[in-house]
Amino acid sequence: MDELFPLVNADGTVVGSALRSECHNGSKLLHPVVHLHVFNSRGELLLQKRSMRKDIQPGRWDTSVGGHVDFGESIETALLREAREELGIAGFEVRFLRNYVFESDIERELVHSYQTIFDGPFTFDPYEIDEIRFWSLPEIAEKIGKSMFTPNFEDEFRTLFAHQNAQNP
Repeated sequence: MDELFPLVNADGTVVGSALRSECHNGSKLLHPVVHLHVFNSRGELLLQKRSMRKDIQPGRWDTSVGGHVDFGESIETALLREAREELGIAGFEVRFLRNYVFESDIERELVHSYQTIFDGPFTFDPYEIDEIRFWSLPEIAEKIGKSMFTPNFEDEFRTLFAHQNAQNP
């Protein structure tokens, strides 16, 4: 099924809609996504290994939760839906981190990033995710640039969390 995504300007205002296939074909139509960085109480970050079935970045480690906002859906609703669908979690509190535009060879996304602390349990979707596990921030920093992570996650990690790695070796 080809999902319908909202098209937005850099401020997040909806300016139209397009099918997923249109947004992922190199058109660079700006569409919103949500990211949730799930930390445990020890300060480790949960990452998901993207399924080999995924059309974008299969088999690479990525943000705890990441997904598209459906047309007519609020950012908050999308964030809760994606967390439930991908990790089977609910009832958590989030902290907003930042919005930014990420551009790859085939798409352009307005990313809405949040974080939470949640120790589990988790039930992940095996169609979307091959594996999940908690990583220490130094462990992630050591693997950056070695083709293990998605480019978007690496950029986001450097911007949001690399300073924490320096403060907490």
